[in-house]
Amino acid sequence: MAEQTRRLVLGGATTGVVGRCRDFTRKALADWQWPGEAESVEDVLLLVSEVITNACLHGGGPRELVLRHSPERLRVEVSDDSPEPPRRRPPGDRALPGGHGLIVLERLARSWGSVPSQDGRPGKTVWLEVPAGGRPQNAA
Repeated sequence: MAEQTRRLVLGGATTGVVGRCRDFTRKALADWQWPGEAESVEDVLLLVSEVITNACLHGGGPRELVLRHSPERLRVEVSDDSPEPPRRRPPGDRALPGGHGLIVLERLARSWGSVPSQDGRPGKTVWLEVPAGGRPQNAA
């Protein structure tokens, strides 16, 4: 089976975007008959929520969500207008609530990172990958 791709253009929206992206992802996983237990779907939805929320809070809102499914893995890509790569908040920094999104990515994704936008626009794409057919190796 060749890689299958789903793309959701968001245009920097922030209102209701997390739920919209979760619904989009849930539908894609169902259409692709995502293998594994219900927990693996919930893990993917949590990861999508975290990267979309981070794009809303730190990137001016997500431009696009791309899902790439192959027999081996699911790759999630979220693009935004900020060139700043994601980074953990320093320990003890309590200026804002939250700050656990990257910890969740490190825990549930097989791998993740960010790359500068490839389309000549300012910004970046944050990506993560999870294996098909089960929970990531890092999951408890």
